[in-house]
Amino acid sequence: MNLKISSFDEYKQCYEQSVNDPEAFWASVAENFKWRRKWDKVLDWNFQDPRIRWFEGAQLNITENCLDRHAEANPDTPAIIWEPNDPDEDFRVLTYKQLLEKVCQFANALRNNGAQKGDRICIYMPMVPELAIAVLACARIGAVHSVIFGGFSAQSIADRINDAQCSIIVTADGGFRGPKDIPLKEVIDDALIQCRSVQRVIVLTRSRTPVSMIKGRDVWWEDEIKKVETQGNPECLPEVMDAEDMLFILYTSGSTGKPKGVVHTCGGYMVYAGYTFANVFQYQPGEVYFCTADIGWITGHSYILYGPLSQGATALMFEGVPTWPDAGRFWDIVQKHQVNILYTAPTAIRSLMGFGLEPLEGKDLSSLTKLGSVGEPINEEAWHWFHEKVGRNECPIADTWWQTETGGIMISALAGITPLKAGFASLPLPGVQPCLLDEHGKEIEENDVSGNLCIKFPWPGMLRTTYGDHERCRQTYFATYPGMYFTGDGCYRDENGFYRITGRVDDVLNVSGHRIGTAEVENAINMHADVVESAVVGYPHQVKGQGIYAYVILGSSTHSDQELVQKDILKTVSRIIGPIAKPDKIQFVSGLPKTRSGKIMRRILRKIAEGDAGALGDTSTLLDPAVVDEIKSGALA
Repeated sequence: MNLKISSFDEYKQCYEQSVNDPEAFWASVAENFKWRRKWDKVLDWNFQDPRIRWFEGAQLNITENCLDRHAEANPDTPAIIWEPNDPDEDFRVLTYKQLLEKVCQFANALRNNGAQKGDRICIYMPMVPELAIAVLACARIGAVHSVIFGGFSAQSIADRINDAQCSIIVTADGGFRGPKDIPLKEVIDDALIQCRSVQRVIVLTRSRTPVSMIKGRDVWWEDEIKKVETQGNPECLPEVMDAEDMLFILYTSGSTGKPKGVVHTCGGYMVYAGYTFANVFQYQPGEVYFCTADIGWITGHSYILYGPLSQGATALMFEGVPTWPDAGRFWDIVQKHQVNILYTAPTAIRSLMGFGLEPLEGKDLSSLTKLGSVGEPINEEAWHWFHEKVGRNECPIADTWWQTETGGIMISALAGITPLKAGFASLPLPGVQPCLLDEHGKEIEENDVSGNLCIKFPWPGMLRTTYGDHERCRQTYFATYPGMYFTGDGCYRDENGFYRITGRVDDVLNVSGHRIGTAEVENAINMHADVVESAVVGYPHQVKGQGIYAYVILGSSTHSDQELVQKDILKTVSRIIGPIAKPDKIQFVSGLPKTRSGKIMRRILRKIAEGDAGALGDTSTLLDPAVVDEIKSGALA
């Protein structure tokens, strides 16, 4: 079977086959990849435990699929184009041959520093080519990578390092993000005060920020590469991995304060990332594909690295932000590198809309043929702006719905193949079986309905467990609706069977496409010395999609300057989680709406935060209904 679908009729045939005989369908897709040993069994699953195993008995190394086979067939094809934060700095291009050489070099450097198959390696780096090299080098030697976004605080990093018991950290002296210098090594040093498992820290030179290098623990990336070069062994044979061996851990916020490490394995994830990339973006050889995400998030894993590289694509990596040095930066990059496919977030689109059309004037965007949206549902206004002003009404938009846990895109238009509808993710990909359930867990089979979105059959890219805590995986994703994977999202299905995601139904916020647990933010706020208790909810935000609204009870001894306390709270949250989790609004209250059993009624707080205080529903079960009136009267516009 060809990997890529070429017509709507073929999509319908593939989808039907994938539902009627999933194992035969995915086996035929997997034939498009390189295996050291073929599988004995395509699928073994049970959603009760849960137990999911794809391509059991198969052996491979994902980097052979992402690097070696393309370096042999098309050595001079650009694999990665890197555009730096500063537009005056030179961009870099790494061909497949060059990328393979650099990955082998650093893989040997990791081995020289004690890394072995199965070790967990934490990567905390700026968006530079060496980040991609470090990730692929881990996969090359069978080490498990855990990439942490460069905006997280020392405490958040320490929590993740300790959970995974990482032995090596790969970082940089610092990084750049727009006008800001990010002191990465300094943050790592603060984190490592709490981390006993770390034996080695490898530090790349990027910002030339002065750093503290601890003898016996810290080494420079450049020195380690020189050692490999003097050893005269540039090759690094790929470690042979079982299909179900761990490839990476990626931490995501949950509804408790403790981050959960989502585990993806080698074989199924590779097949799914490659298949979805090829089909959603209808990638053609020679096209330049620009995904604006950070590799610290799942989008960067699946759709800057593993998906595109498995298909021999040219992927563009960007170190900066869309509004610096001005709001025309994306359009400059598109024009400069003749970008054909642009995959970005609704937050970025809404932010750029706010600058008007001036940044687009005089920019040649004629190379663009396909657009994509990721991270959260895209509102219709942003969809139309993206389509008309950026795509010139000629570029199909793939509005993609998926999650860290799904490994790859689940519901989306296939660019130029399946119909589009503004605001709708549209149709499921072949192999994905979505369903809507009512509050009683009963499947709703008709159309023009809303419900809780579940998936009723496994797909190769799905998570296998949460690291070190399989029961948490079961409780979070498989216990709410037995026999189903529960996404945590509400969804509307229209009369034509198109899906539109309506938002989270659990205690997780989606801020600028980043999932943040309300409990995690509350825990951070509550660590402030003056705070007695807090409750956090989401509310509609014009740019971020969802903003963070915090209701905070202060202690009686608090000094009277609430503005200063508010700044202190924001500083506390930044220090404990990171700036991305800072509340947009903080309302000081004397109490919270609680039931007699002590449960906070978030539904009421959410309505007030949304400016819909007139429709609070039944408040008779509240311990003190008068609290609601006080909160309503003090609500922030």
